[in-house]
Amino acid sequence: MQIEIQSIDFSANQELKSFVLEKVNTLARYYNQVIGSEIFLRLDNSHTKENKVCQIRLAIPGNDLLATAQCETFEKAILKVVKLLKRQVQKLKIKQHN
Repeated sequence: MQIEIQSIDFSANQELKSFVLEKVNTLARYYNQVIGSEIFLRLDNSHTKENKVCQIRLAIPGNDLLATAQCETFEKAILKVVKLLKRQVQKLKIKQHN
């Protein structure tokens, strides 16, 4: 699976990148037809503490899956997005079996 990480308006450190890779690679265990993924990390221009945004697009045959989350930290946002994508993948597998 090809993984591309883009950090917008800031430079992500290696620790954050490795965390992203670890969590996104778990999605390949749930669905073996994942071609690749694009991860976008950015800072939102809001006045609240929840200004870290993570968006992941999972490339699969047919339609791509997309999820976005906004939280206090990038780690929380990444975990939330991965959880949303796991749910989408599970629904897709059920739909394909029927």
